[in-house]
Amino acid sequence: MDDFVRDKLSEWNLSEFIDTFKGHGVDKDSFYCMNEKDIADLIRNVGPRSKFREKLKWLKEQKTENPEVVDSSAQACASTSDKSNKGKRRSDLQGESSQWQSPIKKPRFTGSYIREEILLSDVKNNMKLVLQKIPQQQNKLNNFLRRKINDLKTDKREVVGLFGRTGAGKSYLINTVIGEKNLLPSGSVNACTSVMIKVEANEQNSKYEADIEFITKEEWKDELWFSKNFLRESADRGRDEDEEKDRKDIVEKLSVLYGEDWENKSPEELMDGKYFKEIPEFRLSKRKLLTGQTAKGLSKKLVIYTKSKSEDGEVNAKRWYWPLVKCVTIRVPNNDLLKHVTLVDLPGNGDRNKSRDKMWKTFVGSCSTVWIVTEIKRAVSEPEAWDILKSACSFMGNAGQCQQIHFICSQSEVACNDPARPSTDVRAFILKRNIKAKKEVKKEFRKLNEVTKYFSDESFKVFTVSSYEFLRKTVLKPHETEIPALRKSLQGLNDCHSVTLNYVKGALGILSLIQGASRTDGTDIKTAVCTNLEQKMKDALKKVQKSMEETHQVFEKCLSEGVRKSKMSWYKNLTSVIMPRNKKGSSFHRTLKSIVQHDGAYKAKKGKLINLNMKLSSCLTQSIDDKFKKTFPNEGDCGQFNGVLDLFSLNTKTMRKNTKYKDIKLQLIFLSTEEDKIKTKLNKIIRDHKKTIYSSLTTTIEKSMQECYDVAKLIEGDGSLKRMRDAIEKHILGSKDVMFQKAKDVMLKQLRDLMLQIPKDLKKTMKESIKLTLKTDGVSIPDVEDELEMVKNHYKELKRSR
Repeated sequence: MDDFVRDKLSEWNLSEFIDTFKGHGVDKDSFYCMNEKDIADLIRNVGPRSKFREKLKWLKEQKTENPEVVDSSAQACASTSDKSNKGKRRSDLQGESSQWQSPIKKPRFTGSYIREEILLSDVKNNMKLVLQKIPQQQNKLNNFLRRKINDLKTDKREVVGLFGRTGAGKSYLINTVIGEKNLLPSGSVNACTSVMIKVEANEQNSKYEADIEFITKEEWKDELWFSKNFLRESADRGRDEDEEKDRKDIVEKLSVLYGEDWENKSPEELMDGKYFKEIPEFRLSKRKLLTGQTAKGLSKKLVIYTKSKSEDGEVNAKRWYWPLVKCVTIRVPNNDLLKHVTLVDLPGNGDRNKSRDKMWKTFVGSCSTVWIVTEIKRAVSEPEAWDILKSACSFMGNAGQCQQIHFICSQSEVACNDPARPSTDVRAFILKRNIKAKKEVKKEFRKLNEVTKYFSDESFKVFTVSSYEFLRKTVLKPHETEIPALRKSLQGLNDCHSVTLNYVKGALGILSLIQGASRTDGTDIKTAVCTNLEQKMKDALKKVQKSMEETHQVFEKCLSEGVRKSKMSWYKNLTSVIMPRNKKGSSFHRTLKSIVQHDGAYKAKKGKLINLNMKLSSCLTQSIDDKFKKTFPNEGDCGQFNGVLDLFSLNTKTMRKNTKYKDIKLQLIFLSTEEDKIKTKLNKIIRDHKKTIYSSLTTTIEKSMQECYDVAKLIEGDGSLKRMRDAIEKHILGSKDVMFQKAKDVMLKQLRDLMLQIPKDLKKTMKESIKLTLKTDGVSIPDVEDELEMVKNHYKELKRSR
């Protein structure tokens, strides 16, 4: 032990720990490197440990903010703690590799983020100790307290979905933004359009992992059956452009998996186990886990499950298994940008595989932000990016929870090669072009009425991004590449302040209950307050129920109008799909066959999504779109279901200020936190249920249409196009009076079920909390005064920090 450590402990009035630090060999170098676990091991008691942590944090901040006084020990600590740099400081790294070192991976010894983590860790540790203090005696209060402590959560996961055509630079963009050069293959390896790839943090260990989920054997056999029939039938007649693209797509998919073996074999023969020896997980319906010590190591193993063949032969593989993959989850260690964010590289919708299509809708509906990635030179003119946005907007809007759309114009540095650019000022030319591109994209967005009814102008942001320039810094400054802006966006989603605050607030409520229950004073007033609160709860629940009932009546009226219009417009909507004006009969035959074979929804390899079910339900969805968006908003801080939960209040916060209730103030604090907690939980439940409620209109139509799809699938031979059309038309003509009404009834029932659940959960939670708080004898409850005081101080600090 050196004089530095001894002097600091004495200066901070912590002299009693000098011998402890000396016994553990803590010198000046290791003093600066101490982490949360080290501190907890050396200082067991909460009070002095909190004091030491604060002092050490302040000391480290002083060193960071005043580099001229940074001693060599602090520098050594900083350099050795950055695992990604393998012992080297950033300034020592040379060449391209240094450009990939991201601030994301720096040790977080400064700022509010690390402070919040320390506070949260403190409170978690305390609640573990409190849990151990609760008597083992089994009674309602003890069981209630254990459950409440175990229910404290800090989970938060924001989903960011990425759309864009192959070659738009999504993989390169993801690698650059998260600071992982070799994670996702790009460039010479062609992207596969059917595999969904999730990228998230690995919180369990320091390895790079890939969790591969396959489609089922039955689903693959169905795909083989469809593929073989498609190829046979398309060979018998002329093919249009869409059919030709689909044919090439199927041939590629079968060839990468089977080589040349597939051409003369039946679907049953192609299911032989010899083709899947290297992936026994597929045959056993299990997931496959790949691991690597580096991103590059994992990527090399993963490529045959996510990409098409390499153009330059860089990857040698006998078989490529991506046709069998439904989703890949890649976990990245030591990456703070992914701590509470999952990036999902999404293919276009309308997948032939039902489970993949269902997962696609789930992911899109879970996105809080969506990135549409396209090359800047074709940002406005390329239809694919805009088609993606138009076809997915309802899944992101009323059937989802998306709040922000980021339209990302990639490869913004291509202006360097423009022959019209001024040779003397490349940078100025690029920046001017980028500004112009943003204006044009915004202008194009405002023309999309089918999108703007779900998303406001404020929720649509345009970025002109250059991953190349961000890494090489040849022309643009880092902030001009807008990679930092995208990182800032992810950091905003990662912000766990509210999650931390809610955890600490919940802990404060529980400790208040325990401490309040351990006191014997206030007994006389508890009964009166209990009766008062139960009456308030009844009155508040009536307000909630009344408000929801009014909303239900409005939706019923809107849907009735939707049913009327659907009955009038069904033939027009039907013929727009099965008899399009721009398609001749013979060329449309294969498309209609694909539509019915996929139960009403089909998307050609490079074509637009065709969804007969959505078209038939369009009058119903349009009748409620505006009302639904206002009732279940994605944007802003408005509460779900018209903010109905704001109508519920026991006014315990006001009661706490009244000296009349001073003896039960702690119990009222707990009830206040419980009320906030159940409201937060119910808002999430409402948000999740509203997706199903909105989608039910189309899913009910799809179920009603299933019978005619099954009939049409079997129609073959001469005149089959007309007979398929007639079968569909006949079915709708005979069922339209029931089908559209049923869609309305199903949605209203789901809405009614949600309306019943909200007051039921409110009543159950608050009734139990009131009873156990004010009607239970707490003689056996431990004293937690010290823990309560510490958590109270932490809560106040968190409140002040924002």
